[in-house]
Amino acid sequence: MGRKRPGHRKDNHPSAFDRARNELFSHILNCGVLEADRDHRKEWFDDTIDYLSQRHPSLSKSMLASLRELGERYCQPVMSDERTIGTN
Repeated sequence: MGRKRPGHRKDNHPSAFDRARNELFSHILNCGVLEADRDHRKEWFDDTIDYLSQRHPSLSKSMLASLRELGERYCQPVMSDERTIGTN
């Protein structure tokens, strides 16, 4: 038999937070902030979060803080498990 179709479709429009998060990650990848030193990275995040707050005025201060935290975590280097290195 055929597939059962849902009675209504879920609204697939991303929230303002999701759009801002995607925009932030895109900026991180395109602006070279991953290679920047800590001071330049802080200044870049200050400017970028300010820009995103103007582009997405519906975001609260806590949402903007969450965006910054996500972005800063994204920029941190990957930590390897040193115990597994050289055990072969």
